[in-house]
Amino acid sequence: MKSLSSQFEGLGGRDGFNASVRHIQRSIDAIDRMRSGENLADIVGQLVDEKALAKEDSLPFVTMILRDKFKYQAVSANLSSVAADLGPIAETLRKWNGVDLVAVYYHPDLGVLVVNPKSAESLGRIDRLSRFELLVVWAGRFDREGDADTLKEAARAVIELFSGRNAKAKPAFLKGSCSYHEPKAAAPASSGRKARKGAAPKSAAHRGRPPRSAQTSAPDWMPSQTAAPAQAEAPEKPAVQAERAVKPGAHMTPLYSVVVTNELFHNENVEAWKRIIASYNARYPDLQVMVYYEGERIMDINALFKWGKVKHGSTIQFAVVGDEIQGVSKLQRYLTQGASPQFAAFIRGNVTSVLPLF
Repeated sequence: MKSLSSQFEGLGGRDGFNASVRHIQRSIDAIDRMRSGENLADIVGQLVDEKALAKEDSLPFVTMILRDKFKYQAVSANLSSVAADLGPIAETLRKWNGVDLVAVYYHPDLGVLVVNPKSAESLGRIDRLSRFELLVVWAGRFDREGDADTLKEAARAVIELFSGRNAKAKPAFLKGSCSYHEPKAAAPASSGRKARKGAAPKSAAHRGRPPRSAQTSAPDWMPSQTAAPAQAEAPEKPAVQAERAVKPGAHMTPLYSVVVTNELFHNENVEAWKRIIASYNARYPDLQVMVYYEGERIMDINALFKWGKVKHGSTIQFAVVGDEIQGVSKLQRYLTQGASPQFAAFIRGNVTSVLPLF
């Protein structure tokens, strides 16, 4: 029997039809903006921030426009080594006026990230690179179709920079009309939040200001270290899990460092951290705290912080993932105290209750 399926089957309903029309309109608008000199990664970043484009749809969106419309060339690699600092990459590539560049990085925690390698702000979405993860670099020209061999050489050179190595810029990379343009301000989102220029939402802890210095005094909710009032704890309920699935479209803060000042980071320090993170998750259920040690994400705190493994002077790092990121400065302050000899302030009372820290 002949199949009745069709490539237009999704257009048979009003919702599917309207979604397709909106996607086509966004594509046409992105193409027009590229012709005026904007970078597609900056455009995609704004669309994702505004919830106009789902993060999981960004990859086919980029592929269709760059490959099929503008004939960009792509080179991919699993990074055997990585650059420690992404800032110099943007500084170098801003001089490459002969080629337009878009990088797609497969982040181990956040999924696909589309960034403009000429923009330090856009590269900040990656925050850091991990070895053996996939990087795809698209190179092309939005004013005309470029020479395929030259474009591939440029893409390979960008991968060298992401790998922490030097890359020689050929004259063809430097001269042309593909100079860096600051992304245009996005239109206000329908929710009424102020639009940003393709930047990840930032909390007060990292809007260009350093986080407040760590304090070793008792938490704000506890008047003294010697006695914890009964009303300091919230009603009993199961602790919120620290590790949850990352939502599509989420942003990630930079890594914040916490220095262990206790003689050893032992089991009670672990329990203090677990209760602090559970309190943060209870206050901000759409945000996730990720813990890192020696560059590796720790999925289970108990598995790493065993007696004697993490000692005085060791550095533990954390980041927060989500959309509207808040409370990072206070979280860092509490985690610093939880890694100090004053951890006991966080493990008093019923261990199944959630502390009202945030």
